[in-house]
Amino acid sequence: MPPKRGVEHSDPTDTPPTTSFKSQLSRFHYTSNATAPKDATPSSTASARSSKRTRTTVKATTSDPPAASPRPTKKRKPSSYADPSKYAHLSPLVDILEDNLICVFVGTNPGVQTATAGHAYAHPSNHFWKLLHATGLTDRRLKPQEDRSLPALYCMGNTNIVDRPSKDAAELSKEETSAGTANLDAKFLRYKPEAVCIVGKGIWEAIWRYRYGRNPTKAQFKYGWQDEEHNMGKGEDEAGPDGAPWKGSRVFVTTSTSGLAASLKPAEKEEIWRPFGEWVQKRRMERGFVPRIEEVNGLAAAK
Repeated sequence: MPPKRGVEHSDPTDTPPTTSFKSQLSRFHYTSNATAPKDATPSSTASARSSKRTRTTVKATTSDPPAASPRPTKKRKPSSYADPSKYAHLSPLVDILEDNLICVFVGTNPGVQTATAGHAYAHPSNHFWKLLHATGLTDRRLKPQEDRSLPALYCMGNTNIVDRPSKDAAELSKEETSAGTANLDAKFLRYKPEAVCIVGKGIWEAIWRYRYGRNPTKAQFKYGWQDEEHNMGKGEDEAGPDGAPWKGSRVFVTTSTSGLAASLKPAEKEEIWRPFGEWVQKRRMERGFVPRIEEVNGLAAAK
């Protein structure tokens, strides 16, 4: 039989018989050790056997392949202000505006890929065109290359609070995003859309800083329709498209569509966007809006 592990407490009868004095003495010593208390020091023979077995066990354990270490996550380096000269080789987007639209979307500024493509919200990770379709603002998911058909097909337009391109909003200064509000007001006074849709909380905060010198408090900020006092493009003694006094464009604030804006889940963003989509659909019906298909075909042929 193989020996048992650990310190063995054998019976004297397990020892092979011998008649020598040395064997008898060894037998007597082993027997007295077997009857020692549990905390007694093991014999040198048992200790050697135990150590040998321990070394064998350790060797077997270390032969197993080491567990794979998790790959370190590559953190995205935060952006900081970039001088306009950094992206001077890129062209600003063309505003998609005309008189008396139902709504105009207001983005922050063109990203690098958008400016390179020359069409709004062109980055593949941006959810703008997907959200427009999901909330009924468009009857299908448009491609960025179809952005200039928005007025003719859906009575909608697009512009930005800052014209110059950058990698992201962090490369813009607060001063230029705030100053962009004056440009927006001038555009909306000129074209008089019924409503403007602010695509992102940061844009609305920039407008507040321009008007009130600070960001809105947590209690003052809300997604959705804003009070009439916050209308944009107001003008004194101005008449609206219907001849009535012009009170400015109504403001609806919604979420950013950037793929980097992950504080809200896609379903939550869609829920915030949906009331605006429903309102635009209603206004198109009330106006009896008819898409100008021939104009869109002409745009396509001109490309």
